[in-house]
Amino acid sequence: MYTDDKQLYIAHCDNGPIYMIGKMANRHGMIAGATGTGKTVTLQVLAETFCEAGVPCFMADMKGDLSGISQPGQMSGFIEKRCPEFGIENPQFHGCPTRFFDVYGEQGHPLRATISDMGPQLLARLLDLNETQTGILNIVFKIADDQGLLLIDMKDLRMMLDYVAKNAKEYTTTYGTVSSVSVGAIQRALLALEAEGGEIFFGEPSFNALDFLQTEGGRGVMNVLAADKLMLNPKLYSTFLLWLLSELYEQLPEVGDLELPKLIFFFDEAHMLFKDTSKALIDKIEQVIRLVRSKGVGVYFVTQSPSDIPEVIAGQLGNRVLHGLRAYTPKDQKTVKAAAQTFRANPSFNTEAAILELGTGEALVSFLDEKGAPCVVERAKILFPLSQIGAITEGQRTALIRNSRLYGIYDKSFDRESAYELLIEQQKQEEKRRQREEEEEEKRLAKEAKEKERSRSTSSRSTSSKKKSATRKAVEKTINTTATTFGRQLGKSIFRGLLGGIFKK
Repeated sequence: MYTDDKQLYIAHCDNGPIYMIGKMANRHGMIAGATGTGKTVTLQVLAETFCEAGVPCFMADMKGDLSGISQPGQMSGFIEKRCPEFGIENPQFHGCPTRFFDVYGEQGHPLRATISDMGPQLLARLLDLNETQTGILNIVFKIADDQGLLLIDMKDLRMMLDYVAKNAKEYTTTYGTVSSVSVGAIQRALLALEAEGGEIFFGEPSFNALDFLQTEGGRGVMNVLAADKLMLNPKLYSTFLLWLLSELYEQLPEVGDLELPKLIFFFDEAHMLFKDTSKALIDKIEQVIRLVRSKGVGVYFVTQSPSDIPEVIAGQLGNRVLHGLRAYTPKDQKTVKAAAQTFRANPSFNTEAAILELGTGEALVSFLDEKGAPCVVERAKILFPLSQIGAITEGQRTALIRNSRLYGIYDKSFDRESAYELLIEQQKQEEKRRQREEEEEEKRLAKEAKEKERSRSTSSRSTSSKKKSATRKAVEKTINTTATTFGRQLGKSIFRGLLGGIFKK
């Protein structure tokens, strides 16, 4: 359905075919409408048309329905009826070159990112952190960068948080106050994410977003993300897609307005991206959306209501397809009125009334003209897909995965040396150093005790010798005195004995 003059045939109205100008496809767009109005088929038709033009696409598959884009479609009564209306005599049904991806690695090539690649801002959104906790996370990332510590997976981040908390006083002056309470809150959020299976997403090899920009046989490759399980964690889903978009923005060079975009990025269930999102992050998203256009990437938001998209971003969406909306409440009626006012009015019908009257497969369509101005809105019927509508079999999916050029590149993870291993080694070295210091201290104390004991022993021997000498002198003196006294007394006794004998005689 692609034409040589770079026009993409998308829909048909009473005035004839409605084309999207290829050069304006990177000006972003929106597909909106209530459940069951045909948004998924419209997305498939757009993607098919871009494929034929050689433009690769990325899309999330919520229910498995989009996997059918890989297989040829079949003629049906509905298609047979529409062919004359669209001026198509003999539709050539065919599938598109397709690659399947899955964050959990179950239904496609695994998609991983490192903690460092994700960055503190997106990670804070994923963990639902408050402003203070986000500030702490920024400090932790900064310290890791300054010390050359890679944050690859969740155990790296947990270890880094623990390290910073234990050394908070050391970093306060340079980086700011680190509260142990905030660190604890972040650790709990990480545990909650891990319990939901979020740790599978973080690791290596990290996905290279440029692998989305591939063609086969001149046709753009359709990169389909299995999102049925991922949707159970809306924050992870929306943050992951935003990360991919940010990676494209950072890696692609400036190219301006090309004849055709390098990539079309379909952001399904877009309301999840903006729900409970801080103004600061919305401003960041708005900046990425605005600037990624110059990198040759067109972003198309798919949502149930145009009001799901903030005005600062909705104002950048030049190519619009609006399926029917429902107005059961006053709030719904305001939404319909506001949506009608965003189109350039067509005098042949009432835009607001038409929004409520559109049937399945019908839509209000307004694309940008060659000068970048919105065309008058048309009430039109979207073309039918040439690929299969609905899911493919497990066998077909497996065959496509194994035949993919990316098979074997991302399928096996590895764990190289990063913050966790380095900090563990640092702790071991610190423990060894403490043990050495303790052993040296024990030896010093033992030596001091030994020297004191030797000193006391020497002093004791000296005192004992002095005591023995004094005792000996005292004994000798006593002996001498006794001997002298005894001698004197003995002399006197002998003398008295002699005199007594004389007188007796």
